[in-house]
Amino acid sequence: MQRATLLGAFLLLAGCYNPASSDVETRITAQSRAEVALIGAAELAQLLEQDKVILVDVRTPAEFAEARLHGALNAPLQTFDPAMIPQEELRETILYCRSSGRSGRAAKILADHLGTRVRHMEGGIIAWQDAGLPTVSQP
Repeated sequence: MQRATLLGAFLLLAGCYNPASSDVETRITAQSRAEVALIGAAELAQLLEQDKVILVDVRTPAEFAEARLHGALNAPLQTFDPAMIPQEELRETILYCRSSGRSGRAAKILADHLGTRVRHMEGGIIAWQDAGLPTVSQP
């Protein structure tokens, strides 16, 4: 009988607790929505044509100068700061690198920071070039 009374008291108190008001709970909820996903080169090319993407290259400045996707911003993984990555309501931010290793790490950092899904290009710029899609370089 005493056990049932304690359980009842616990449940009553637990029902009065509002976890949504807790900063910790808010962070946990945001992190649970954080997700990293891949996007293929062909789908990315379509989104770029429709101006629906902010493209971020996380390779080194030297790699970026050598060849990059048109309109890409450079935010090297070595100094990657998710707070500095542009976000717009009507355009999705998508990351890429050489082969998708670094962009996967950067996407995880950004997804955790934003508490949302962040996509990066599967196969990186290598897959883009293998698909015959154009790149630009600095003169």
